Amino acid sequence: MDLDLRKLRYFVTVADRLHFGRAAEELHIAQPVLSRQIRALEHDLGVSLFSRDRRGVELTAAGRQLLADAGPLLASTHAVRRRVSAAETGTRRLMVGFRAGIPVIPATRAFEKQHPDVLVDVRRIEGDDQAAMLLDGRIDIGYVRLPIDEAGLRIIPLYAEPRMAVLPAGHRFAGKDEITEADLAGESLIWHGDQGTQPTKLPFRNAGYPVRGVDETLEHVAAGRGISFLARSASVFYSHPDVVYVPVPELAPDQVCLAVTASQASPVVRDFVAAARSVAGITSECGNYEMWQLGGEAAATPE
Repeated sequence: MDLDLRKLRYFVTVADRLHFGRAAEELHIAQPVLSRQIRALEHDLGVSLFSRDRRGVELTAAGRQLLADAGPLLASTHAVRRRVSAAETGTRRLMVGFRAGIPVIPATRAFEKQHPDVLVDVRRIEGDDQAAMLLDGRIDIGYVRLPIDEAGLRIIPLYAEPRMAVLPAGHRFAGKDEITEADLAGESLIWHGDQGTQPTKLPFRNAGYPVRGVDETLEHVAAGRGISFLARSASVFYSHPDVVYVPVPELAPDQVCLAVTASQASPVVRDFVAAARSVAGITSECGNYEMWQLGGEAAATPE
């Protein structure tokens, strides 16, 4: 049974809204048509995806599983369209994504010596979209920071970067050469993720200001709404008159990696990875990278 991608897109819209009427409106189709398509999908799969009663619509266990699997699958179809369109134009182009503070140009220059006919473009990415942009083909390769949802991706470690405390200029520790985690215990934290992704072992109060990116973080810290933690490169690339950076040597370092889709087989992408590893001074083997260079996990255990 081939999975109908149109029905799958319909399912995801209903699952996101948990309301057939609003989903039909968003999809610009009649609600009865949408309901028939969802029933047909359930028939194809042999499961119930939604439970419906007078209280509303809820996902079943099977529906929750399909929703989790549908994202990467639909994203991969978008990536195929992008790659086919690029091939049609005849332009050899490599889109490299990067997180704030990670230098890309040194690897790009090394790569362009080997591939002068390939146009290398760069695009800034944020933590909440670094996986999505790889999966849907908006970028071909990404300089990412952990943690990242690794489903459907291949992660290649590059280097670790120390983290620093980001404090308001008037903070009591602003003039220190370095501080400890314990010094900051009880502070309000400006952070972009959930509590499980905090780069510290100590509990902090949630400052209540969800941020996206370094610029927003610095503005909130400058306003005295809390403190934050950023990779050391932020202190080089991002200055602010009302913010200071103070080293916290005991903080777990920030892990910088390259990421590509698990199905990525382009020699051009592989050559960029090799250039990036060389620029980073990596000479030791990385199992994940070596297996990929040889053509996949099967190459790790030759006959």
